[in-house]
Amino acid sequence: MTPATSLFSPVEADLLLLADNLKQLVGNGHPILCAAAEHLFGAGGKRIRPAIVLLISRATMLRQDITPRHRRLAEITEMIHTASLVHDDVVDESEMRRNVPTVHSLFGNRIAILAGDFLFAQSSWYLANLDNLEVVKLLSQVIMDLATGEIQQGLSRFDSSITIETYLNKSYYKTASLIANSAKAAGVLSEVSQEVTEHLYHYGRHIGLAFQIVDDILDFTSSADTLGKPASSDLKSGNLTAPVLFALEEQPYLEVLIEREFAQEGDLDQALSLIEDSQGLQRARELAAHHAHSAVEHIADLPPSDCRQALIKMADYVLSRLY
Repeated sequence: MTPATSLFSPVEADLLLLADNLKQLVGNGHPILCAAAEHLFGAGGKRIRPAIVLLISRATMLRQDITPRHRRLAEITEMIHTASLVHDDVVDESEMRRNVPTVHSLFGNRIAILAGDFLFAQSSWYLANLDNLEVVKLLSQVIMDLATGEIQQGLSRFDSSITIETYLNKSYYKTASLIANSAKAAGVLSEVSQEVTEHLYHYGRHIGLAFQIVDDILDFTSSADTLGKPASSDLKSGNLTAPVLFALEEQPYLEVLIEREFAQEGDLDQALSLIEDSQGLQRARELAAHHAHSAVEHIADLPPSDCRQALIKMADYVLSRLY
């Protein structure tokens, strides 16, 4: 498997600068919020979203260096992503993420919610200071989409009647919107044509969907140590993802177990066995591959460069996490 970090070699120096800047951008507020931010940005993570922004920025600015606004966009993207994770962990009652304690498990729910709000507010302020209305609209839409996705997920818990289309819409709101809109925003800042910015948007959308589907498969196939959070946590909490929805088409009794919310002893283990004995995981892998390959088609017309090649390999990397 190709490590994500090796894909990012064309923007390695940019990402080091980003890591330093993130702590400084958030580090001037309340001491507790600073401690929470230090914990968040020090917890590792692959920085895939800002890396994509920086790779697109460089791939669309081959004849000159990227601007400070491109760099700030990458920082804003990571701040929005991190804010959403803080809130997600409170909603999901997750104790661990990336094998470190979550903010709310260290500082309590109140501080975690406020830290997430603070990061959203900070990102909005820096976004406004980019002085580009189209970029402001794109990233503001993301913040609305994140909330919409979380609400949709909450309302559809243990609802075995949801469709794959509904699942993909929710996955777009929760994961792909940020990648799609920040990819497009990078193109806007590079002043490429509207046609190119639309292709960049669809690249991000398909990569984001592939990434989420792969995550949802790994929730069934990886150990808690690998995931950095408990395995099968989505199914346990009633969040029905692609492998489950595909399995439901073959395994009618799975619906019974889901509808009674795994209330009886052995229900969850039985549900996991039914999913394992179906084509659910394989069909989910095929769906992820479809979106990864679609992403690559949308950047085929970018001029050849190391950064474009890294964006193409990103699709392979997303799928390689399964094997």
